[in-house]
Amino acid sequence: MLPAYEEQGESRPKPNWFATTHWTVVQAAADDASPEAAKALEQLCRLYWHPLYAYLRSTGHCPQDSEDLTQAFFVHLLEKHCLTRANRHRGRFRTFLLTSLHNFIVHEWERARAEKRGGGRSFIPWDEKSPETLYQLGAASNLPPDKVFEQRWALTLFQKALARLREECASKGKEQQFEVLKIFLTEQSGDGAYASAAAALGTTPGAVGMAVHRLRQRYGEFVREEIAHTVASPGEVQEELRYLISLLSK
Repeated sequence: MLPAYEEQGESRPKPNWFATTHWTVVQAAADDASPEAAKALEQLCRLYWHPLYAYLRSTGHCPQDSEDLTQAFFVHLLEKHCLTRANRHRGRFRTFLLTSLHNFIVHEWERARAEKRGGGRSFIPWDEKSPETLYQLGAASNLPPDKVFEQRWALTLFQKALARLREECASKGKEQQFEVLKIFLTEQSGDGAYASAAAALGTTPGAVGMAVHRLRQRYGEFVREEIAHTVASPGEVQEELRYLISLLSK
């Protein structure tokens, strides 16, 4: 479902959103000499592992091969220093990553499959759910594989923003409120929609409406901040947001 957070017009992202950008992480992951390299690579893996897996599944690879391919691809990026070729001025990092995966499949996969799975390296567990379980949750799609990849990337970004909102609410002692009201972040609320939520929280529908408004605003801020980490300039945030929402509407 599409996010239903409150729109904030064409407001510019805050300057500190760009203090640590997505490209900063990419550069750190590409620098073997950096003590932050392993942590940065792990961060990129967590963001892109499932979108790449979903792409491979949508191209006809079986679950096991898709998992092996994705794992081996990240090993390939590390061992061949592929990330040093990523350039923010040539387009989105996700485009670079998908092109690199194409090349890997054509030139490297048969050799990599003959080696020990994962290239002998141990990677992080990606999610509590298996990759195939996550893939099947959104498998009903007629989109071409490259759009499946971008759609899952969009979903990953919105989920990350949602996780940050959950953590913030929990830190303020409002975890129960978040769990009850989070449904209104992805569904438009009609007349009387807040009554059951108000009963669960021991408050009034009017108070629920105000709380939902604040949650939507904060969610929107987190979404824009996550997008700001992936683009080259503040002026690209709104355009990218529209594009990602359009992907989730298909």
